Amino acid sequence: MSKRSTWTMAAVALVCAVTVLTAPGAAYAAPIPEPTPPSGAASAPSAAETRDLEAVRKKIEKLYHEAAVATDAYNAAEEKADKQSVEIVKLAQKIAAGQKKLDRIKGGAGAAAREQYRSGGVPREARLMLSGDPQQFLDNAGRMYQGQQATKNLLSELKRTQKDLADYAEDASAKWKDLEEGRKKKAAAKKRVEKQIKEAQTLENRLEKKERERLQKLEEEAEQKAQTAWLSSGVLKEIDGKATKSGKAAVAFATAQLGKPYVWGAEGPKSYDCSGLTSQAWAAAGRPIPRTSQEQWKQLKHIGVADMRPGDLIIYHDDASHVGMYIGEGAIIHAPRPGRSVTVAGAGSMAILGVVRPDA
Repeated sequence: MSKRSTWTMAAVALVCAVTVLTAPGAAYAAPIPEPTPPSGAASAPSAAETRDLEAVRKKIEKLYHEAAVATDAYNAAEEKADKQSVEIVKLAQKIAAGQKKLDRIKGGAGAAAREQYRSGGVPREARLMLSGDPQQFLDNAGRMYQGQQATKNLLSELKRTQKDLADYAEDASAKWKDLEEGRKKKAAAKKRVEKQIKEAQTLENRLEKKERERLQKLEEEAEQKAQTAWLSSGVLKEIDGKATKSGKAAVAFATAQLGKPYVWGAEGPKSYDCSGLTSQAWAAAGRPIPRTSQEQWKQLKHIGVADMRPGDLIIYHDDASHVGMYIGEGAIIHAPRPGRSVTVAGAGSMAILGVVRPDA
């Protein structure tokens, strides 16, 4: 199948998805009341049961949010460690090259010292000057000066090389220290992630099948309510930006990942976390961006929601702990949380912090 056909099919799939997301009275409209169950059927949950389940939903949501924050910290530590490792390797190469240079300089200095020893402590140039031949004196005066300059330069180069080696060694030592501290932070973040996810999953596993189904319905209703409120503001009428070539490529990559599971710390190709998906999508489009949602928010250009175009990234929550890719028509593709897969969702289904543009 050609790339054009693949893109066309993906576009059709997205249009179908976002039509559901934005159609009045559809997925993000108020839920349709369920019919009264027939006599003998299981009764609907009571108001008290719903309140209890809603409290569980909020607790689970809080735990997964905390896990997302810890995941960002883990990813940041990992990215920093990768960069520091590369820098340490480069410093090691500089130290090796510097040591070779130092050995060469010392070899030259040793040769000069041996020459002076063989001449009884009187340099060869000085002996020529004392030969009594005026012409030879003039010729070798220049040679003597050149020799003195060469010796001076040799000593200066020796000092510079020794200083460079000392600086490289000090820099490498500092980076090793930072690397070790980063590893500790990464390990601590990993423990926090695993703890929060385990606690959330334990809460879900305590629920019976029907309760889990109602819990998922409550989650969907909360998202629908937020999306409906966002669309009701009329914001979609103002958004008409067209995707750039690189933006289309990023959207195409993200679309191809639909259905793949969320795994914290993952950046493909079989699974992703939220920023792993967006960073890999833009890398595939030829525009490398920061690995974490928080750094994406800090480093990429901020734009207004009304100026969004497909491929832009929407950053969510006050702590910038989640990110999704805008695909047009009020929808995003994102990797939601553990237990979920890469999916299409309403752009306003979560609290929007702001929008950033990778290809500004």
